[in-house]
Amino acid sequence: MRRWNGWGDETRVIQPPAAARAMLQELLGPPRPQKSVSREQFLAKVPESRLEHPIACISLDAGPRLDHSHGQSFPDWVGMRMGSLARFPDAVAFPENQAQMESVLELVQARDLVAIPYGGGTSVVGHLEVPESQRPVVSVSLERMRRMLELDPVCRLALFEAGISGAEIEAALRPGGFTLGHYPQSFEYSTLGGWVATRSSGQQSLYYGRIEDLFAGGEVLTPQGYLQFPPFPASAAGPDLRELFLGSEGRMGILTQALVRIRPLPQRDELYGVFFPNWEAAVACSRELAGAGLPLSMIRISNPQETATSLTLAGHERQIRLIKSYLGMRGLREENRCMGLVGLIGQEKIVRAGKACAWRILRGHGGIVLGRAFGNAWKRNRFLAPYLRNTLWEMGYGVDTLETALTWDKLAGGVGGIEQAIREALSLWGERALVFSHLSHVYTSGSSLYTTFLFRLVDSTREVLERWRAMKEAASLAVLKAGGTISHQHGVGMDHKRYLEAEKGKVGIGILSGVFSGLDPQERFNPGKLVN
Repeated sequence: MRRWNGWGDETRVIQPPAAARAMLQELLGPPRPQKSVSREQFLAKVPESRLEHPIACISLDAGPRLDHSHGQSFPDWVGMRMGSLARFPDAVAFPENQAQMESVLELVQARDLVAIPYGGGTSVVGHLEVPESQRPVVSVSLERMRRMLELDPVCRLALFEAGISGAEIEAALRPGGFTLGHYPQSFEYSTLGGWVATRSSGQQSLYYGRIEDLFAGGEVLTPQGYLQFPPFPASAAGPDLRELFLGSEGRMGILTQALVRIRPLPQRDELYGVFFPNWEAAVACSRELAGAGLPLSMIRISNPQETATSLTLAGHERQIRLIKSYLGMRGLREENRCMGLVGLIGQEKIVRAGKACAWRILRGHGGIVLGRAFGNAWKRNRFLAPYLRNTLWEMGYGVDTLETALTWDKLAGGVGGIEQAIREALSLWGERALVFSHLSHVYTSGSSLYTTFLFRLVDSTREVLERWRAMKEAASLAVLKAGGTISHQHGVGMDHKRYLEAEKGKVGIGILSGVFSGLDPQERFNPGKLVN
């Protein structure tokens, strides 16, 4: 059973070891546990629906309306846990096929409703926020449209309904010897439609590509009718409408079917744990590896604070103690060393040759390879990190993340500026934030930067959000100052909306507004997201 007010399966609980609890108390202060509002209390406050006489696939029940009123952003969490969530859709549509989806669209237009597309509910930047509206709001869930419709092994294309999750995609492809290879951290629950609508990136994007590389075509049900994206291998027939739809966050309509480019399962898919003497060496090595043309699936490097935090959270104190002792003997000082992961993938001979070259580069930067056991342990647990958010909240700590991408020349200043901005913003309340970062996706010209911050909760909903907003704004302004994008992989939603013009410019925002208003002049589809 999925947790209604947090992340993932409610039967799965991740408990940090005693050492990690002690570390948090030492760095942040004694925790302030918060009591969460019960589901029964929430259901009692869901108002009567403003929608009358819905069609067969639409529910007006309070339970589905509560479950589709939020995503996984920090404001969503505060609303769910502390009881401040105040806006709910008037109905939830559960279309099971194209015909029912068309009926939902007809209802939206005939009754002047607002429609919010809903995939896996994993958005962390406010895509699913229910707007204040005089019009009834319907959440359009794609959870019953999750089938594989076609598999073409010759063209290496697969057609799926857009509500299918990452886990279901892989389960459908692997019996035929294929994979999509898209593994965001939300892989278990996020959907293909959501990936396309937010320009998602998977953990092994260095090899498989981002979702824009995998999305070959499909169809979108817009307020003006169907928009088709043929799966041409390439085309010079004007601007690419497929690219325009990518990242549109529901403003252009609802993706109902998506064609994706698939690959045969690789002969080798290896992941190695590595350590570097310091952040500068780790970044320099990542830059060289990214430009070397090697069969790499990922390069992920934690800065010293994230390295120390991750090793403490890992538990297994005896094994970690041995690793630290070994690294110390190799000259890596504990306060500076950086932990990393390097993945190699492809045909066996190519991987073997690529590994030899990669290791030469790595050792040239003072890197130490620990082996596959370290990498395999990370791979087994790579989708479990969000579960810690549940436990940390119950302990009394809030957690949020942000991400950007910068060119290599701006990366060093960017990470320091972003982390310092978060710490300084929270210090206005006399509080400390635990902030750390890692490189998660590298490119020849630069890298993404993924930053996590933890802080103590307080009893006041208003003050929790006030502190979070101060840190979020400070970090976002630091991102812009450093020359980074406001979002590398999470999209814009509501949380990043105010910073988008700095990246797109007035002309760019005008182009997007013109496209959205041309397709949806009554602003019925996810209004307020991306642009006004």
